[in-house]
This record gives sequence, C-alpha cells and structure tokens, in this order.
Amino acid sequence: MIVQISLGTLMILLTVVIATVLIAVAERLMDAWLISEPVRTPRRLIKSLLGSTAAMVLVTTISTWLWAFLFWGIGLFQALEPALYFSLVAFTTLGFGDVILPDAWRLLSGFIAANGFILFGLGTAYILESIRQADG
Repeated sequence: MIVQISLGTLMILLTVVIATVLIAVAERLMDAWLISEPVRTPRRLIKSLLGSTAAMVLVTTISTWLWAFLFWGIGLFQALEPALYFSLVAFTTLGFGDVILPDAWRLLSGFIAANGFILFGLGTAYILESIRQADG
C-alpha cells in the first residue's frame, strides 16, 4: 500500500511539474504568435484557444504515456497497448472497466483518476486565462 501511495503521489507531482513547464513554454510561444494580432479580434481569440488547447492536449498525452510506462514497467500489463488504454481511460475517469489493475495494485487507479481531475482543472484554468488575456 505504501508503494502505491508513493508511486501515485510521485506521478501526480511529476505530471504537474511537466504541465507547469509546458504551460510556461506555451505562454512564451503564444506571446510570440499573437504579437502581430490586434487585441479583441476573433482571429486572436481563435489562435489563443487553439494554442492553449493544443498545449493541454500535449500535457494529457504525455501524462497518460508516463502512467502507461509505469504500469507496464512494474509488470501490471504484458504489453504497452493495454497499459496505455487503461491509462487513458482511467486518467479521463471514463472507466469502462474492461481493463483493470490487479487487486494488489488497484489503489493506483484512484491516483491516476485524481491526476486527471487535477490536470483537467489546471488545463481549464489555463485555457480560460489564455482567452481572457487574448481579449485584452
């Protein structure tokens, strides 16, 4: 149980750090991309929405892959594809239940779902702030 709590906590912290770094990089890139656009134009808002959404899709993709590699690396799945499938389904809290973790490791399911909640909240805040800033 301590191993699962430790791994889950470390994965959440790692993905939040990665998200923070990617958001900071995306902000710099967005500033450069939007510099020539006048404030309060539909084109500027569209660019802002596209850029911030793309950044958060990248965060989600990286995070689910990291979880998949963890699951596969500690032997919870025989192949990478089911590990990635479970990772994405659990991260998004969709939870079909067709692929599950062994009982001895099921606490990690809660950690990956919590990670998804945290990053989706962070992503929503970032996207809204990006649009707010683009609107002047």
